[in-house]
Amino acid sequence: MRNSIIVPVYNELESIPLLIEQITMVMDGLHGESELILVDDGSTDGSSDLLERLAMADDRLVVVRFRKNYGQTAAMQAGFEVARGQFLGTLDGDLQNDPNDIPMMLAKLEEGYDLVHGWRKDRHDSLVSRKIPSRVANRLISYVTRFPIHDLGCTLKAMRREIAEELELYGEMHRFIPILAHWRGAKCLEVVTTHHPRLFGKTKYGISRTVRVLLDLLTVKYMLDYYGSPMKLFGRIGLGLLGCGLLMLLATAGMKIFASSDMTGNPLLILGAMLCIVSVQLFSVGLLGEANTRIYYSRQNRRPFAIRRIIRDRSPQTPQPTWQPSVFPRRYAA
Repeated sequence: MRNSIIVPVYNELESIPLLIEQITMVMDGLHGESELILVDDGSTDGSSDLLERLAMADDRLVVVRFRKNYGQTAAMQAGFEVARGQFLGTLDGDLQNDPNDIPMMLAKLEEGYDLVHGWRKDRHDSLVSRKIPSRVANRLISYVTRFPIHDLGCTLKAMRREIAEELELYGEMHRFIPILAHWRGAKCLEVVTTHHPRLFGKTKYGISRTVRVLLDLLTVKYMLDYYGSPMKLFGRIGLGLLGCGLLMLLATAGMKIFASSDMTGNPLLILGAMLCIVSVQLFSVGLLGEANTRIYYSRQNRRPFAIRRIIRDRSPQTPQPTWQPSVFPRRYAA
């Protein structure tokens, strides 16, 4: 299997027939064998039954049904785990992403990129509820993570299989896939893609998701800078608080010695002692985080690095592999 196209679907009954028709036409023109994975995220409008009927008529279709609605991130993760292709493509199921952009993005992978993500430069969505919040969020995320990007919300992406296997998605993390992949050393590229107006139904995402995105941004920032060594974060904060606490205690002692002030009624004494105690707690949290990080990597057979290629001395008759298989185990057998 060379190509796997993954589409999360949630209550898209009207869009499904046209969506599958468009994608299968694109698949017919792709090099190598391809499959279309449709992840039903607990649809309640009849999409599940329709997907099953269509899958029975075309062996290139793979349907994954959730028991309930878990969200787009879970649907993407399930699609990655079921996919068998060497190259993976993802897009939304509402017909706003154009499947005709997939060959262009796969061609970029052939040029040597590890992940290609779309930029809906000419976006056909509501200005107040979709465009403006998205632009503000993208600029904030790009500034905080130091990753130059215009459109993190675009589901249209293409990536190598080994990159997808290294991702661990939860919460609303699907929109941070390019950043997480870049953190693992992937070579990423943003390309302009076509965006269509929505033809059927209404969007499943609104301005209410902003809080969840901001909370996930804090998680991503922590993962990028301190995931491998939590003590760098908690230790620095602890040292700062310890320094402030000691200065307050020294100031209290100075007031007692030189001004004969009452130490028991001095608020600096209580505040300084409290800061020292909190600093010790932060040091403890940092040490526990360091220990948990080591246990995580050792018990899960994981490493805090990613290997792009291993080159060894080989005889001329033995072909040299161009990529090293991922050490991350598949959760579902092909």
